[in-house]
Amino acid sequence: MSARRSFGATWWGQAWIDALEHRARLDPNRLPRGRTYARQNRARTIRLEAGSVTATVAGRRPSPYTVRVRLRPFDADEWDRLLGAVAARAGHAAALLDGDLDPGIVEDARAVGVELLPDAGELQPRCSCPDWADPCKHAAAVCYLVADELDADPFALFELRGRDRDQVLADLRRRRSVEGAAAGGGGGSGPPASASDVGMTAQEAWSRALARLPDPPPPGDRPGKPAPWSVDPPLDAPFSAAGLRVLAADAATRAWRMARGEGCSELDLGPDADEARRAADALGGEGFEELASRSELAPVELARRAVAWRHAGSDGLRALSETRWRPPPTTMAAARDAVVAAGVPRSRIRVDGNRVAIGADVQLRLGRDGRWYRFKKHAGRWQLGAPPADEPDELVEVSASG
Repeated sequence: MSARRSFGATWWGQAWIDALEHRARLDPNRLPRGRTYARQNRARTIRLEAGSVTATVAGRRPSPYTVRVRLRPFDADEWDRLLGAVAARAGHAAALLDGDLDPGIVEDARAVGVELLPDAGELQPRCSCPDWADPCKHAAAVCYLVADELDADPFALFELRGRDRDQVLADLRRRRSVEGAAAGGGGGSGPPASASDVGMTAQEAWSRALARLPDPPPPGDRPGKPAPWSVDPPLDAPFSAAGLRVLAADAATRAWRMARGEGCSELDLGPDADEARRAADALGGEGFEELASRSELAPVELARRAVAWRHAGSDGLRALSETRWRPPPTTMAAARDAVVAAGVPRSRIRVDGNRVAIGADVQLRLGRDGRWYRFKKHAGRWQLGAPPADEPDELVEVSASG
């Protein structure tokens, strides 16, 4: 029998659980049911933002309940005292600038009258269910699952209090820089401008001799997160620290896949293909919403291209945009016969140009590359539904079950 799922794999995740169970003063009789719901993975679409956590949680009714847990954001004075206390401790500041949250930071905050973790009365859970308890089991489950979010990213604790990673690090770097200059250090945590690395041209970088690559990552491994930058980009730079972090994370993911033999660098992609590739990686997560907000495409069209990329990469995008054309009649007659032989009644099949329609919602399309692509209608639009095949009957079972 496997052990029960626990919450809080890191010290900050466990600190959240301790505060939830011992300091937040929520009804202790409701928390056990919440732990059970959390262990059953009933919560969906958890989102942390300034001052609140929102989620949907499956209950006994067909539709999930909506949960929102509020946490009091810090005011400007509290942020000033908190970051001032952290900046005064070189070790804690260095850890934070390196993307780590030292346990001593909680005590640093408490010493200046700021409680980083939830205190009595600060957690305010609300749920759309009819249960009058505060919290109900759905809201309690979300409170426990916040620990998972903190395990993945300790900066989420700062975001709940009102400031995101970039705001916290920029303020901390500024304070360290001011303190370093006042102490005669000439400029804080980063190197002096005169000693900065001038870097190298792209040609020089690509012409270097290759070192021995490390062994492929073990199964189940994932690329790590990029460390925060030691200094902010110049104010007139055409990019931001957040944008650089996205690019670094994307480069790490592509390198990780190459190390596993699962792909190439994809550095030769055009803008449209690269956007589809990034959307395919982000599809289903919060990153997709941000990417869609910056895209010139409607979210539904970006998702359509992301799905096509997942199934067939650049070939999928080409099949998605390919207009109807007329292959030799003998080719399409043979394709229809193959689909019939695979078990589809002839009465359900209609041939139109390069397309073999099966009913109203499935099409098998012959691409100009000689391969077959299965399309299925979703929300009134045709969407690629499977990897390509050499013969149409190879996609019949997929389409019949899809």
